[in-house]
Amino acid sequence: MPGEKNGNGTRPPLHGGQLALLTAGVALATFMEVLDISIVNVSVRTIAGNLGVSSNEGTMAISAYSMASAVMQPLTGWVAKRFGEVRTFTISVFLFVIFSALCGLAQSMPMLIVFRLLQGAVSGPMVPLSQTLLLNNYPPARRPIALALWAMTVVVAPVFGPILGGWITDNYHWSWIFFINIPVGIFAVIITITLLKDRESKVVKAPVDAIGLFLLAVGVGCLQFMLDNGNDDDWFTSNTITVLAIVSLVCLTFLVAWELMHKNPVVELRLLGKRNFFVGVLCLSLGMFAFFGGTVVMPMWVQEVLGYTATWAGFVVAPIGILAIFMSPLVGAFQSKFDLRVLNTIGFAIFAAASFWMANLTTTLPYHELALPRMMMGAGVALFFVPVNQIILAGIPDDQVASASGLSNFFRTLAGSIATAVSTTLYSHRTTYHHAILSEHVVAGDRTTQEYLNQLQAFGAQGPTANAALNRIVDMQAATLAANDVFWLFGLLFGMAMIAIWFAKPPFASGGTPAH
Repeated sequence: MPGEKNGNGTRPPLHGGQLALLTAGVALATFMEVLDISIVNVSVRTIAGNLGVSSNEGTMAISAYSMASAVMQPLTGWVAKRFGEVRTFTISVFLFVIFSALCGLAQSMPMLIVFRLLQGAVSGPMVPLSQTLLLNNYPPARRPIALALWAMTVVVAPVFGPILGGWITDNYHWSWIFFINIPVGIFAVIITITLLKDRESKVVKAPVDAIGLFLLAVGVGCLQFMLDNGNDDDWFTSNTITVLAIVSLVCLTFLVAWELMHKNPVVELRLLGKRNFFVGVLCLSLGMFAFFGGTVVMPMWVQEVLGYTATWAGFVVAPIGILAIFMSPLVGAFQSKFDLRVLNTIGFAIFAAASFWMANLTTTLPYHELALPRMMMGAGVALFFVPVNQIILAGIPDDQVASASGLSNFFRTLAGSIATAVSTTLYSHRTTYHHAILSEHVVAGDRTTQEYLNQLQAFGAQGPTANAALNRIVDMQAATLAANDVFWLFGLLFGMAMIAIWFAKPPFASGGTPAH
């Protein structure tokens, strides 16, 4: 029976309908949390206008959530050991629902920012513990499938977030981007309590590492706030960004030293001393950096150059979910028959090929030529994200899976935040550079320039109107060349990851099971 214990004192895995229900509940909770990171982005302007503040002030609703979530993710292992994995996950989801409702009911921007901060804080353990709960309750032979289903929700949710957020904001009130979390969260709580109430993990009353907790909160909080606002404040020309960078560097440096010496660390950094965990996290971070960077730049470019709406910009990146959804379970089911490093290499190669394909953008590309490489990347998602998570957890004992999952998810989230900051800054700077180069050739008397002006005159554009139209052409070409530069860089990063993954060492036992 599912509720009975084995001879070793552990509960047997779930099977059949109970396993399917648990997977649905946990996966939906994961999807909801990851979706909430990106769903607000496209609605910021509408929310800010409705609450009577500027768009820059509105972005604080995004920064508050990501900052609090980033701080809490590496704490997952410590919190779960102190209160229990099932209890921590259930309470996190329940509080997430409460704060989602309060976000939707917010009547001012300060109220929304506070509730988003609290929502982000309780969301931190949700994704790592969803992975842990699935692994702990799946039969060992099927744990790769559990990882695959979990990976699929984590990667696909940010892609659909902007589309769903834009559609809800355009057709309903913005508050519904928060209210939709309520039924999903309640379902996840009921399923988790019903199926796992007798399957709580061992609780360890370890002393609180107050100094480590303080260094983590200040260091990661300052880092996340700096990344979210650096581009808007022109980075280190801003005194605020400079101070945040210094405080973050000092706190995180002391955090590493303190946690490595502490008997009961709040963040288990010693996991990075495990070869496969370190290599897996490095490749995960490289892959997610380049993946999310492209997901940020492509919508910016199609809106700026091709005149796409926010919703259609979302449809450009959305095709990545098609192959990812279908292939992730297949990769999870059959990956045990292959060397995981080979699968990862193929996945990174697909990413690199798609990036180099997207590095040939022109201002006349139709929609399908923009969507095809993104669809191709979906296969790369399955062959990258599913095996790399098994490499990360290979040989990690069951009682450290929550800590390992929390730490790896922290680096995944951080890689996405850094990618957003770096890619937007690089895209902006390269656009300025190419605009300056192209402008050198747009001079009075130049034959090509005169030909353009003659063509514009034929359409009735003369004088300042013609010059403005010519400048618009230069703007579009400069932005296109900048986007191509960025995608070339991401392609090279994927190539680096193809090499780095081979430093992992088999065997790669199922996640949560010690290697033999």
